[in-house]
Amino acid sequence: MVHVPKTRRTFCAAKKCRKHTVHKVTQYKAGKASGYAQGKRRYDSKQMGYGGQTKPIFHKKAKTTKKVVLRLECKECKYKSQIKLKRTKHFELGAKKEATGHVY
Repeated sequence: MVHVPKTRRTFCAAKKCRKHTVHKVTQYKAGKASGYAQGKRRYDSKQMGYGGQTKPIFHKKAKTTKKVVLRLECKECKYKSQIKLKRTKHFELGAKKEATGHVY
């Protein structure tokens, strides 16, 4: 279980800053694939007509997790950068840790 705070004080590489500032942390999520990208156009063109499936479809999936990518946005200049973390099954952003030990 990985807990990451919603803000992080780290180096901003933008030309405006070039110093440690507070960054807003969010989890990166891939956007919707465009139908107009060159690879998609080429694939659709190749698939047209008779002849069935033309390119291999990947079936032998081995990984059970994905690497977590953090997107950092500088609160001063709005510069965005990304940091990758290790693989994890459970990832929480801004979660409060439960108190360990005896609770009165």
